[in-house]
Amino acid sequence: MKKHFTSVISNLFGKFASKSFSPMVQNIINTGYVKLMGLDMSAFKEPSAYPTLNALFTRAFIKPPMLPKEKNLLISGVDALITDAGKIKEGKAYQIKGMSYDIHTLFGSYHTDLANKVEDGEFINFYLSPKDYHRYHAPMRLKVLSLTHIPGKLYPVNFPLLRHKKNLFIENERVIMACEDEKGRTQVLVLVGALNVGKMIVTFEEHIHTNSDITEPQHYTYENLTLEQGELFGWFEMGSTILTFSQKESIAPQVAINQKVYFSETLGKVL
Repeated sequence: MKKHFTSVISNLFGKFASKSFSPMVQNIINTGYVKLMGLDMSAFKEPSAYPTLNALFTRAFIKPPMLPKEKNLLISGVDALITDAGKIKEGKAYQIKGMSYDIHTLFGSYHTDLANKVEDGEFINFYLSPKDYHRYHAPMRLKVLSLTHIPGKLYPVNFPLLRHKKNLFIENERVIMACEDEKGRTQVLVLVGALNVGKMIVTFEEHIHTNSDITEPQHYTYENLTLEQGELFGWFEMGSTILTFSQKESIAPQVAINQKVYFSETLGKVL
């Protein structure tokens, strides 16, 4: 199968971003990117400390933020902008106001029951821009039941595309995480790929290779895999989006559209 042009572009940019140049040249690249994108590096190493641009993208905190002491709180697992949030109705969620999509299709053929389990529940869309911290963490204590990698395109997930590209999240490559919270209620996290590099890393599943030659969905199941609240489970190589879907009356989010959120920030309660 011929690769979509978005994958070709992402592969080319990925090669550049992963290349280690001489220290002087790399410092110019990294410092230029920090200034161009307006990165806040106060919680991270100096730009010159990263051997590649990709290492800068996927930077880790020098000292991670403190998690809330109360365990029934819903936290943000990422630094992001909330582009939409609301109730799941008739199997529909919104990529942005006025642009609904079918979550049955988003979840794919391995998860025909998931959409029904989150009906009347809550969805939240987290957009990670190129300037954001790119690592993702568990928003609550989760038991991971399965992981599905669905190959696709790598369109940008910025506001122009959100507003005008129908079924953007469905067309793009994605990773579906089917989970349960501590009370056995369904919680779904969807990692959505995007233009440039197009890689999504999942630390507990080495077989996930996004923006690759894989053309069919890959499905993995787990029996005793738990993520603690705030636990790191991977990162995007360049910005993208995480979608969350929660079973009815399992969370009480307190978020607003266009709200900027940061990892460890309280976003509501786990009921």
